Amino acid sequence: MSRQQIERAFPTLLYSRYRITSPPEKDYNCIAWAAGDMSAWWEPDPQYICYWPDDIPRVYTVEAYVGVFETLGFTQCQEAGHEDGFEKVAIYISSDGKPAHAARQLGSGLWTSKLGNSEDIEHGGWSALEGQIYGAATVILKRRIHPYEEKQN
Repeated sequence: MSRQQIERAFPTLLYSRYRITSPPEKDYNCIAWAAGDMSAWWEPDPQYICYWPDDIPRVYTVEAYVGVFETLGFTQCQEAGHEDGFEKVAIYISSDGKPAHAARQLGSGLWTSKLGNSEDIEHGGWSALEGQIYGAATVILKRRIHPYEEKQN
């Protein structure tokens, strides 16, 4: 996507100090990116083409997507604000009630997202991507960062 296409799709990004951080990449999606995996596309497809954790039902539900991040040590929380020593993930729910996107909070407090099979971006807040395409960031999860990992973010 060009910068103009991104801004047309997500107009709130203009007010969010966003920047493109990678070229388009088709090997992974936003769920994989939020999980820290750049080697596979994560999706609960019934054909078993994409990666999905074995113990999580292959269904497009909020519960299944939350379950994926729980297998990675995340727990649900109420606050999306930055907390020292924790990383957070926001799961966006579309108007039809299905998970549509995930973003991950960086150690700096900024958020990072993978836009489908397009670019990765860094943005100032989880709400910058809310709208018709991804819906609303409805579920927030967090996990403790080990001191070494915190320095890398």
